Amino acid sequence: MASLPDPVREQVFARAEHRCEYCHTSRRVIGMPLVVDHVVPKALGGSDDLDNLCAACYRCNEYKGTRTHAADPASGEYVPLFNPRIHVWREHLTWANGGTHLVGLTPNGRATVVALHLNNEYVVESRVLWIARHWHPPIE
Repeated sequence: MASLPDPVREQVFARAEHRCEYCHTSRRVIGMPLVVDHVVPKALGGSDDLDNLCAACYRCNEYKGTRTHAADPASGEYVPLFNPRIHVWREHLTWANGGTHLVGLTPNGRATVVALHLNNEYVVESRVLWIARHWHPPIE
C-alpha cells in the first residue's frame, strides 16, 4: 500500500490543529503521533483526497477500523459515524463531567462515542490527569 506524501499528511494534521478529529485529544497530550484516517476506508472505495482524510489518534483509528456506520444506542438505528469532513464536532459531541467523558448529542455522535470507545476506562483515567494540569478539555 502506497503511503501518503508527507506534505499531505502535514496538511491533514495542520487542518486538525494537531488533534484527533474524533476525540479531539491533542497529540501533545497523548504523547504519540497522529495517523491519517480515511473517513471512508480505501477498502470500501474511499480515496486519498483531502476531503476523505482526517487526523486520528491511534486508539480512535484502531476502533474505527473500516467502519463507516454503527448503531445509535438511543434508537438502535444504524447511522453514519461522525464525519469530520462534513459534520461540525460541537454539534454532534460535547464534553461532560468536567471533560472526562464525551457525550453524543445526535445519533451520529452517540454511535461514534460507542463505536470508537471514546470513554474507555484508560482514556478517562488519563483525562482526569490532563484536566488537573489544565491540558484538557481542548478549547473549541
